[in-house]
Amino acid sequence: MESDEQIKAHLVSVWRGQKKLFSRSKECMFILTDRRIVFVTKTKAKSRWWSATVERQVVTLMKSDEPMLIHDGYDVKDLKLDLENEKNEEYNFDDVISVDSKEKKWGNILKLKLRKGSNEKNYQLSIVKDWVTYPIKDPTKFLKINWMPIVEFIKKHRTVE
Repeated sequence: MESDEQIKAHLVSVWRGQKKLFSRSKECMFILTDRRIVFVTKTKAKSRWWSATVERQVVTLMKSDEPMLIHDGYDVKDLKLDLENEKNEEYNFDDVISVDSKEKKWGNILKLKLRKGSNEKNYQLSIVKDWVTYPIKDPTKFLKINWMPIVEFIKKHRTVE
């Protein structure tokens, strides 16, 4: 990460599914900086911060469907620390093959097709509103948000079409 890089959008409790046979979706943070897209599945952030931030985000997104949020208590230093873990993924904007949003009956999704080396990955992202934790953690309700500001931001910052 660059020293002058800034977080433009930070969404927690994001359900990231990959369009692949037998692949399980997982919860992550979706972070959009002015230079890259980051998926953080393993964070050093404290669990008390996480739960308070998730609740605050749900309330904020229910009032307004604007997804370009930044949360207090997590900044570029925390992101740099989280990126040291190899399980967290980062993609430059030029690694984005396609980006689009789609409205579903149960919630809206962000569809991303990304390139990592010679591999292509198709992701679907949605914001979770409510969870069931037993027998395994799974989302039960999703939020309907407007993904278009994120789609437009990514398309605007790509240099490759």
